[in-house]
Amino acid sequence: MSNFFSGWIKWLILSFLLILLVLGGVALYFFKQYTKPLILSENGEYCEVFIYPNDEFEQLKSALIANGCIANGNLLDSYVEKRGVKGSFKPGYYRFELGSSVHQVVRKVSSGNQTPVKLTFNNIRLPEQLAQRISQQLMVDSMTIDSLLRDEVFLATYRMSPETVLAMFIPNTYEVYWTMSGEKLFERMQREYQKFWNEERLSKAKAMGLTPIEVSILASIVEEESNKNFEKPTIAGLYMNRLKRGIPLQSDPTVRYAVGDFGLHRILYKHLEVESPYNTYKYAGLPPGPIAMPTIVGLDAVLNHEKHNYIYMCAKESLNGEHNFAVTLAEHNRNASKYHVALREWERKNRKR
Repeated sequence: MSNFFSGWIKWLILSFLLILLVLGGVALYFFKQYTKPLILSENGEYCEVFIYPNDEFEQLKSALIANGCIANGNLLDSYVEKRGVKGSFKPGYYRFELGSSVHQVVRKVSSGNQTPVKLTFNNIRLPEQLAQRISQQLMVDSMTIDSLLRDEVFLATYRMSPETVLAMFIPNTYEVYWTMSGEKLFERMQREYQKFWNEERLSKAKAMGLTPIEVSILASIVEEESNKNFEKPTIAGLYMNRLKRGIPLQSDPTVRYAVGDFGLHRILYKHLEVESPYNTYKYAGLPPGPIAMPTIVGLDAVLNHEKHNYIYMCAKESLNGEHNFAVTLAEHNRNASKYHVALREWERKNRKR
């Protein structure tokens, strides 16, 4: 009897061990399947996908296949089915390194562990252009951004207005999340604005008798006058001389802005008569806001402007985009005469071609 029970117990133990072995083998198989490389992109060291709100598993799988990340979605299908996570993916931009497993891919998109994107903007003249540029790089649409850029009550919380808001956006490259909302974007830009306007820059602006926004307005004019960085501190010094003496800035770029024609090459007398607070031929002082988004180079050119006595400038006769500067009107008229002679000669030669 004891031998019978002893044999039965041995059989039971062996059966149990066999079951454990089989289950362990199955578990090991699936472990290897789900941890082996899924991302086998031939496009580089990583693969990327964008998941939009309300996207489901099929969109994720289709994106991975379309971007050449995986050959098919069978393994992905099997994993999400067994884990019951088919509808738990969060919107965002995700980058998967070469060799990532199915477990790593699903865990990243289920937890919303997004990869930051680089947000860049420069060469912006108008708020609507900024809205468009942002919407091309983030999920938020341009209408939402444009609406915030024009919302006086919203902008007042940042001590900005629709006229001055471009000053708040310091052109640079920022790492942000693709799903960032418009409101969160403004919060981030305010932090960057405050970081830029450190104690040193604030002290320089104060010594000039200007606020940071006024520095931005002047910098926008300086940068529209010349694309030669070495000239910008000189031009900034010239405009500071005019501001201090109460002389109208008489800046052609502000007239283009007032007219609304940025491709205007020649400013005619009729343009100088346009009624606008941005027309610095009619109104002394700075216009109400920037005429473009100033760069860091332009802002620092104003803060570190040259100290001189120039109050006049005109394009050089070399026609290379540089300028001649003058202290007196007589000197300025001579410079202007040389420029017009050179320009007429250039036009004459080009008409013959």
